[in-house]
Amino acid sequence: MKIEIGESLLLSWLRHSKNCQLVQTNWKPSISSWELLHKEEVENLMVISSEHFRNKYGFELYKKNSSFMQLLQQAEIDVIGMSISQENTKELYAIDVAFHEAGLNYGDKNETASRVIKKIIRTAMCLYGYFGNKEGEIIFATPKVNNSVLDMVYPYLQDVNNIFHQLDFKYKVRFIANEDFSEKILEPVIASSSLVADTSELFMRSIQMYNLFSGDKKDNIKSNNTTIKKSSQIKAIEVTDFNGLSEMKIGVLVRSILTKMLQNNEISVEEIEKMQTADYSKEIFDIQYPLLVKDTIGNSRKIDRYWSGSVETYGERYFICSEWYETPNNNDRPYFMKWLSLRRKMDSYVINYNLEVPQK
Repeated sequence: MKIEIGESLLLSWLRHSKNCQLVQTNWKPSISSWELLHKEEVENLMVISSEHFRNKYGFELYKKNSSFMQLLQQAEIDVIGMSISQENTKELYAIDVAFHEAGLNYGDKNETASRVIKKIIRTAMCLYGYFGNKEGEIIFATPKVNNSVLDMVYPYLQDVNNIFHQLDFKYKVRFIANEDFSEKILEPVIASSSLVADTSELFMRSIQMYNLFSGDKKDNIKSNNTTIKKSSQIKAIEVTDFNGLSEMKIGVLVRSILTKMLQNNEISVEEIEKMQTADYSKEIFDIQYPLLVKDTIGNSRKIDRYWSGSVETYGERYFICSEWYETPNNNDRPYFMKWLSLRRKMDSYVINYNLEVPQK
């Protein structure tokens, strides 16, 4: 089976940044066995969008597709995921990703821009026709795209948003490219790579394998009677700028950053003592339990309300509290971000984020 590195990256992004419990790559509708819901509205979306782009820009958006069913038969969503919260709310993500080393290219700039829009609208048709969802995030992601294409895509995206609004669709449409791709997708995945042990996530495993052989040239890896020398030219892939932190769910964010900081002894012994008290944890982080609990038995046990797998710092091991929320009535993110901002002097944690803490 052909493996696309972009799809593997986005799969890890949905699982570990968006906390999607269900993720599938290369999703296709089963035209022959699935019932298509809301046929008239799905067809209407194709008709209205086709007429809009023909009248405003003078090109056929769907070209040889004579019907909406023919268009759906060709549909494929590179990565689709669903996040289900404790409150049983569901967030749906549908992503197309394209990795072209020379820049996104489906032909000339006109063809490239129109193909992006066609994919986005067809994805909306699938989400409504087969899931019955009028809400969700529809994303087109690419690590490199030329400005000439961007100049055409952004006005088209505004047209798509207007059409969705006209038809009462509430999809959040995003085009993530260039630096945004690095900050919002690549860096959050790298930040969480040390926490993941799933060998099926090939992009994540490639980062882990690369970092295994990185570091100072004096550090060697011994295997049986063979010593493997690390090259001095290989540097570890790490995150040094967290402008994309807003893409990470609060639990993923806390666990990935605190794990790294504890492992590197970047939190003082005095503060670690305070983090083991309920009063300090409530005052600073607005959580209901001590942020840290000392592992006095062994790393194999599991404590309720704490993530499995203790983390070592200063010769001791600690479990990190997993009870973090991000709802209108209980939002712990601003508290953690404010605490983190006070450590901006550390080179590994450069924060650029809204740090306003809500008034109690």
